[in-house]
Amino acid sequence: MIKIAEMANGIKILTEHIPHVRSVAVGVWVDVGSRDEGEQQAGISHFIEHLMFKGTGRRSAKDIAEELDAVGGQLNAFTTKEYTCYYARVLDEHFPLAVDLLSDMLLNSRFDQSDIDRERNVIIEEIKMYEDTPDELVHDIFARAIWSEHPLGRPIIGSEQTVGGLSRDNLLAFYNKYYSSGNIVIAVAGNLDQQQVVESFTAMFGQLGGDKKNRLYTVPKSYHQVVCRPKDTEQVHICLGTPGLPIDHDKIYVFQIVSTVLGGGLSSRLFQEIREQRGLVYSVYSYHSSYHDSGLFCVYAGLSKKNVRDALELIVKEIRDIEKNGVTQAELARVKEQLKGNLLLSLENVNSRMSRLGKSQLYLEQVIPPDEIVKKIMAVTVEDIKELTRDILKPENFCIASIGPWEDGGKLLDLVTK
Repeated sequence: MIKIAEMANGIKILTEHIPHVRSVAVGVWVDVGSRDEGEQQAGISHFIEHLMFKGTGRRSAKDIAEELDAVGGQLNAFTTKEYTCYYARVLDEHFPLAVDLLSDMLLNSRFDQSDIDRERNVIIEEIKMYEDTPDELVHDIFARAIWSEHPLGRPIIGSEQTVGGLSRDNLLAFYNKYYSSGNIVIAVAGNLDQQQVVESFTAMFGQLGGDKKNRLYTVPKSYHQVVCRPKDTEQVHICLGTPGLPIDHDKIYVFQIVSTVLGGGLSSRLFQEIREQRGLVYSVYSYHSSYHDSGLFCVYAGLSKKNVRDALELIVKEIRDIEKNGVTQAELARVKEQLKGNLLLSLENVNSRMSRLGKSQLYLEQVIPPDEIVKKIMAVTVEDIKELTRDILKPENFCIASIGPWEDGGKLLDLVTK
């Protein structure tokens, strides 16, 4: 059962008691991400996330690394375009330690200049590593191609130039602006006592002040173009896609079904046709990312240069077929069961349950019960899919991005749009 409590300072605490497990997942969610950064600040949210692990007045960076390790727990964090999450998973008996550690990190980190200088170098190395991972980098190239200079089109990690230019004053000003009670949600799932959770976090975060920083959303303008980045790699990595739907759109489950039919798993059209039947790729899949006011639909393929045209023709063929003819009743029934199974199986993991609480509260200010989500998935019809795909999968909406030994993308935009 999910319960919600609210501190006097506005921080909401969401708990879900799961009595049959021995662990607890704890997450502190901060409503800030790379979308909130100015152009010269790019990467600052991710930089601050790193600095939370570098030491407090009571703990060194080594202490932070060792304390949960010593009791078999896990501690980590991640930054996205619209939020940052710090989380821990421990045995239920070590819940107080997880609360104390996360609270200490988020409220008392030192931002020591030597740590900042050292971590700046670490992040620059991370950027270089990312540049050497073309199957990941191409998704950032695609976001930039379709959204250009909009903040949603920028890499979360920033660039060597922007990260290199961030001072301690810049970091502290950004931290003080966004790490406020109005911007924080706490989510806890597992074998817990709700009263203990509320009392523990209130003792730590109860004195934190500050208002919620409401974003002035600017819906990104989308561009119809091809961007090819030459690189001496064995494969060409390609993303092809369109703008998608915001997370609260009433057709979001319709589009999830479309994406899953196309490239969501081993039984999807693209995997079966392009890999299993033709052997043109090792990896091909599709996904849909949703944000507060926009979304992104993408098909990815990694393949040899000689196979690019044939593979793209097949991808476009399948997209066009869904746009014109929708899906079959058999496909629809299969994918509904696939999505239902994915959702319900994820509920057996306390980290997944905690993440569902935190993300839902940040985006929707409510947690939709799993049974209600399943009901909405099961209610999708073939006609719903036809209507939606006619609007979204229009030729003039498509964009292509690639990285690798291939520069003929301009010729293939006609293939996508004809």
